[in-house]
Amino acid sequence: MSAAELERRYRRLLAVHPWEHRRVYEEEMVAVLLAGARPGQTRPGLRDTVDLVGAGLRARLRVGARGFTEPAWADAAAVTGVLVALVLCAAAGRSVLDHLLVDPSLPPPLRAVAPDLVDWLRVAGWAAVAVTALAGLPRVAAGLAWAAVAGWAVLVGPGVVDQPAYVVDTLPQFALALVAAAALTVPAPPRRAPAVLGSRRLTALVAGPVVALVLLELNRVTSPLFEVAAGPTSYRSFYGLEARSELVIWLYVAGLAAAALAVVVAVATLAAPVRRRIAVLLVPVAALALVIDSALAGWSVSTVHMGHAIPLVPAQWLLLVLVPPVTFLAGVLLLRRREETLRMVALGRAADRERPAG
Repeated sequence: MSAAELERRYRRLLAVHPWEHRRVYEEEMVAVLLAGARPGQTRPGLRDTVDLVGAGLRARLRVGARGFTEPAWADAAAVTGVLVALVLCAAAGRSVLDHLLVDPSLPPPLRAVAPDLVDWLRVAGWAAVAVTALAGLPRVAAGLAWAAVAGWAVLVGPGVVDQPAYVVDTLPQFALALVAAAALTVPAPPRRAPAVLGSRRLTALVAGPVVALVLLELNRVTSPLFEVAAGPTSYRSFYGLEARSELVIWLYVAGLAAAALAVVVAVATLAAPVRRRIAVLLVPVAALALVIDSALAGWSVSTVHMGHAIPLVPAQWLLLVLVPPVTFLAGVLLLRRREETLRMVALGRAADRERPAG
């Protein structure tokens, strides 16, 4: 009875190893472990436990690392790096235009000052990342992206103490920068992104953020004026969009939806393995933004109304740090399970076709 119990517990520890490894070596490993057990032993020793779990985790990491060398991951990383660089360039461009173009709805004391050097560097930097990635210079693009990540850490990171709200608000953009830098670091053939996308999809990826930027800035500089002397002013507002009529608001919404749809269609029409991996790379950023908008919504409102910084507790910072990597790992596991299921279904159908009728 003790031998059966010990064997069961050894097999439970061996479950840490990848399935392919267990299929070949499990019986041999169990036999060796049982042969070295003491008489009457019912539990694995500490040394055996540590050795088995450690070897299993190392084997799983090796298998996982080999999985990321698949061509589909390289293609997805190349496209994601370019896409994120274009989005961040558009976001940085909007910040610059917010400073350059006067918002007529604001009185002069509240109007923005001229953009500073950092604003211009953000635009130029992300534009350079996109151009060098498309031009077949992935190392240069990755280096520039990692420089942007380091720049955020140097310029924004210290605000964790006295400006936590600003730091949290910029975390999604920082996460996007991190995704772009990591994606462009993945080895891929030169000019892989243009080859995978083709001219039409690439045009859509470039045009989408540019059109969205133009529409948002056009709406901002044509916002209704609020002058007391002019009497009551009627206007419509929808998630930051403002206009004097509902029709104009819906025209803006339609334009922004078309710009977003062009990008979504460009990605959705890629090969299934590539678009699935692009989703896995981007979902962590969406999860982080969702946590900020939901779990930290009360904290954000309190910070604004209190008039001073309310520090986040360690558990909240831990949540913000862990959500992206946990989401990414969950996405990878779901992706592998999905593709393994599809592979088995395809094998079953092939076997059915080869089976003689009757």
